Amino acid sequence: MANTTATTAGGGDFTSNLGRIYGIYTGGFIAFIILMAIISAMGVPNRIIGYLFVAFTITIYAVIGILSRTMQVGEYYVAGRRVPAIYNGMATGADWMSGASFVGMAGTLYLLGYDGLAFVLGWTGGYVLVAILVAPYLRKFGAYTVPDFLSARYGGNLARFIGVIVLFSCSFTYVVAQIYATGIISARFLGLDFNVAVYVGLAGILVCSMLGGMRAVTWTQVAQYIVLIIAYLIPAIWMSTVKTGVPIPQLMQGQALANITALETAQNIATHHITPFVHGGYNALNYFLLILCLMVGTASLPHVLMRYFTTPSVREARVSVAWSLLFIFILYFTAPAYAAFAKWTMLDLVASGLTPENISEKAGWMMRWAAADGTLVQICGKAATDAAAIAAACAEKGVTALSFADINLNADMIVLATPEMAGMPYVISGLVAAGGLAAALSTADGLLLAIANALSHDIYYKMIDQNAPTARRLVVSRVLLVLVAIAAAYVASTKPGDILAMVSWAFSLAAAGLFPALVLGVWWKRTNSAGAVAGMIAGFGICLYYLLGTRYGAVGFYEMWSGLSAAPADAVAKYAELKTAWASAAPDAQAAAWVALDKQAQTIANWWGVKNLSAAAFGLPAGFLVMIVVSRLTREPSLAMQEFIEELRIPRGKQMMEEKTV
Repeated sequence: MANTTATTAGGGDFTSNLGRIYGIYTGGFIAFIILMAIISAMGVPNRIIGYLFVAFTITIYAVIGILSRTMQVGEYYVAGRRVPAIYNGMATGADWMSGASFVGMAGTLYLLGYDGLAFVLGWTGGYVLVAILVAPYLRKFGAYTVPDFLSARYGGNLARFIGVIVLFSCSFTYVVAQIYATGIISARFLGLDFNVAVYVGLAGILVCSMLGGMRAVTWTQVAQYIVLIIAYLIPAIWMSTVKTGVPIPQLMQGQALANITALETAQNIATHHITPFVHGGYNALNYFLLILCLMVGTASLPHVLMRYFTTPSVREARVSVAWSLLFIFILYFTAPAYAAFAKWTMLDLVASGLTPENISEKAGWMMRWAAADGTLVQICGKAATDAAAIAAACAEKGVTALSFADINLNADMIVLATPEMAGMPYVISGLVAAGGLAAALSTADGLLLAIANALSHDIYYKMIDQNAPTARRLVVSRVLLVLVAIAAAYVASTKPGDILAMVSWAFSLAAAGLFPALVLGVWWKRTNSAGAVAGMIAGFGICLYYLLGTRYGAVGFYEMWSGLSAAPADAVAKYAELKTAWASAAPDAQAAAWVALDKQAQTIANWWGVKNLSAAAFGLPAGFLVMIVVSRLTREPSLAMQEFIEELRIPRGKQMMEEKTV
């Protein structure tokens, strides 16, 4: 990965040696895990093991990033368009397997059961749309960014500018979730304050992407995929072997569910892992709308689509989508089993006679997580910050023996805490932390690069200074990347939501704002500039309004749209009661009363009961409808543009956009 020509010390093109290079890397990483196990058995403190795992992996990523530095535009934006399909698929898998997938998905399945499968179905199904509708055609066009395509297809910078706004909104929301995940991991395994930990995670993100752009991010993401998939599989295989004697967790999930059912029945717990749409999950409408929004969002996210700009040809772009699905499938096929074995382990722990007095002894791991962040563990309805707090909270409720329902674990800690929960050696916990960090870093790198490239290429270069030299363009991109990263870290430090919720918002914003323009831009020649601009504004605007209204302005939103709410009568009555309490509260109690009122409003403000995770359910059809109607009512595109679209749909042929490299 030299500065200009990608060669190795042994000679030859770098891409021809990828198998050997990453084979050595994988063997070295496995040897490092064994070394950590040995020194852990020798008595090296767990904290040191955690530091070594994080330091070793981030150092490797940093070395790759530094070796991949470049001052060539094509290398910085699209890795020279010479990434082989299998490695692009692996890099896409890492780019895709974010903190939400690695850290949050199994936790959501743990809490919601089958309802959580909406995320698995939506995210994997979206790649079918990517392969069929979007990726190959954007690759043939030859864009550097998604707004590049919008500008060329719809003639002018207005469509480009709106595309940048949508791209920034969805990618920024997404990257906040990834930095939040790095904060959780760093806080627990490095012993840092959460607010400090998010900036430590930020440093790891920047060192991977700032110098080499897409070239550095690509080869780093391949390395990160290897780390994260090893880290995800080993605990699942361990639990399956210990619990069933068979080291294939995916096949033994059925036995795990049977044991969960028996334990839940014995403990009088509602069995929600079998029957979907109950126990605080999603009703049928929200279940299928969430799948739809996640599928369409997958095919619209700029940082995902950018990965297919890096392949040598249109055919390679299609093949790399298939490889992406395979590499993603390995983790997603394991996540339900991971959740099932984790829940089985937790139910066994509760059944062993867990009490407020012995929890520190029997579940010390729980106390350590609670100490890292008071929001992660609640026992008897209160933050489990220490043994005294647990005893007081349970005494207040009259609880002497803890039940499963008395212990509330945050979904974002389940995967990371499971090795400790299951009694595995600490080296496995360190490995899982390194895997979670790899997942969050890889996605954050891609997202920050998408934002910085759009701002530097589409805004600065295309709209402000088209004569800017290459060096200045790349310096602008790097400066913007750092500024956006710092802003995202600040927002993440405020804990605006759980990881999976923030990621879902990003998908809805991308789906409503970009999908109609991308799909109709390829598949309907009649779509014109006026229609595309109006459709993007309508779709994105409605989605954003619904998302912000139901999340951050729920009281006012509900007061305005209560007629569209499908809230149960008892929930509405509770809202009225809380509103009266707020209005009559003493000045020093009004803030707390408002928080309670706003929280209740968030549960009932949704139009027709549609959760804000699926905000694109309103923006997406609005975008298509406005785009089609306005295009029909205004002048059709030029004949040259219609011929351009015809050529774009042909899978063979040369790249259509001529690249300016100097």
